Amino acid sequence: MLLVSRLWFAVACLLVVTGGAVEAQTVTPDDTARVLAGMAPSAGSPLAELTQDPAWRRHAAFLDNAFNQLEQRQLSKIRAWTEANIAAPRPTMFYFFSGPDFLYADAFAPKATTYVMAALEPTGPIPDLTTLPRGSVGPALSYVERSLQSILSFSFFITKNMKVDLRDGEMEGTLPILYVFLARTGKTIRSVSLVWLDETGALRAANEPQTRNATKGARIVFAGADGVEKTLYYFSTDLSDSGVRASGFLKFCDPLAPGNSLLKSASYLLHENSFSRVRSWLLQNSATIVQDDSGIPLASYDTQAWRFFPFGRYAGPIDKFPGMYQNSYARLFERAQPLDFGIGYRWRTRESNVLLSVRSPSGDTTVSAEATGPAETSPPPRVRRAPRGPELVPAYPPPPRRDEFFFWPRW
Repeated sequence: MLLVSRLWFAVACLLVVTGGAVEAQTVTPDDTARVLAGMAPSAGSPLAELTQDPAWRRHAAFLDNAFNQLEQRQLSKIRAWTEANIAAPRPTMFYFFSGPDFLYADAFAPKATTYVMAALEPTGPIPDLTTLPRGSVGPALSYVERSLQSILSFSFFITKNMKVDLRDGEMEGTLPILYVFLARTGKTIRSVSLVWLDETGALRAANEPQTRNATKGARIVFAGADGVEKTLYYFSTDLSDSGVRASGFLKFCDPLAPGNSLLKSASYLLHENSFSRVRSWLLQNSATIVQDDSGIPLASYDTQAWRFFPFGRYAGPIDKFPGMYQNSYARLFERAQPLDFGIGYRWRTRESNVLLSVRSPSGDTTVSAEATGPAETSPPPRVRRAPRGPELVPAYPPPPRRDEFFFWPRW
């Protein structure tokens, strides 16, 4: 009871005495992000009182420890790998099937100025800690910790869990998680707005009348330590053929291409015929694609237009994805370079694989000749382009249900 009283007192301290309402201009999105991330807000922020609460201090200590370990174990190594192997990073990073995973988007594309992320998970409202009811600050912080648990441990979100977490309690949607990742990667949030796309791909403000097939999302403008202004778009959308046919999402992406693309822990959906549109779009509009084996199947690449640079070890799919073993992928990884971090469903370092695919300048005149792969590496082995079918996937399982985009690995 004493803890509840203290939490409510902390929230009460945030209120401006004007009928109990909070003056929105006194609480910035950046301060909200920092408090959710277990970091002190700016001096004089109305949210500063929250940081005196024992529940917040425990939350801050938990995230300090978790992110410090993650930085040493993975993120610093991914940034070093990116610096060594992505010779000419593009201004745009495309990260489909991402969930709210800005953490790895930033690690694999730290020099991008526009990030486009898309998944089924809902955006939710803009977080406002001043509207939490009595006794809800502690549970709200627990929501953040619970939602982050799998990605901090395994490098990916578990959709079955997030489907519950992102609709459970006072904090909703992907925005609180995006806030945490932006704050913890040293970003300063300058503005946040809810948006939607019409069928033509035009970006609209949330307060404009929405069309039937509106694709809802958020636009976050932020800056890193160097002060360069960047934009993150997150869209909650169905990336299957029927979904992208009815939305303006790919039309929105068209003028931002070509970009660098990231695919990881993508449930092998791009191996399915029902995801052919987004698969083709990525192949046509990416200068480079960084993926694990759950991304685009090797047989879908035109080997005359792409150069392949494998890293790590291909151990095949986990048990949740029977029939997704790729013989051609295995042959390619016989000459793989070392990988010193873990990623994807096989998140242990010695089991992880990363394939860097670089579009050859001759393969697409819109791609700069500077978009070359690692500076010091032997030419990758030529891979015979196999037809879709038994050689690539011995037996197609039933397409995953839409509530199973990401799976919990069984060990």
